[in-house]
Amino acid sequence: MPELKSDSELKQVLSEARTVAVLGAHSDAMRPAYSVPRYLQLNGYRVLPVNAMQAGGELFGEKVRATLAELGEPVDIVDVFRRADKLDEHLADLLAMSPRPRLVWLQQGIHNDAFAQKLIEAGIDVVQDRCAKVEHARLLK
Repeated sequence: MPELKSDSELKQVLSEARTVAVLGAHSDAMRPAYSVPRYLQLNGYRVLPVNAMQAGGELFGEKVRATLAELGEPVDIVDVFRRADKLDEHLADLLAMSPRPRLVWLQQGIHNDAFAQKLIEAGIDVVQDRCAKVEHARLLK
């Protein structure tokens, strides 16, 4: 399965990215779906939260959207906090993004080769089962 793996590739993407959409962002500070995006925000990224259950609220200084389609602006990375068996529910939304994100990052514990392959075939790089916070701290701190 081709996906971004090397430290140099990850470092380059993380260095160049400015905007991260967080699919499954959460308001509970004890959850990774809050703490990871908050870390990214504190390290200079603009974080756009996406969560249908919290749509209309505010997280990270931004309005929470129900879907990626509602963002209406380019993002560099889509950071995903959704169970692997729920990812196909978001595939059409991801592929409809214009422009498409450079990378879809499936957080630690999330792995779905079939979903990743569809993104790769559409020209979107994928990272699976890795924590963006840990990788950023390891590669850029």
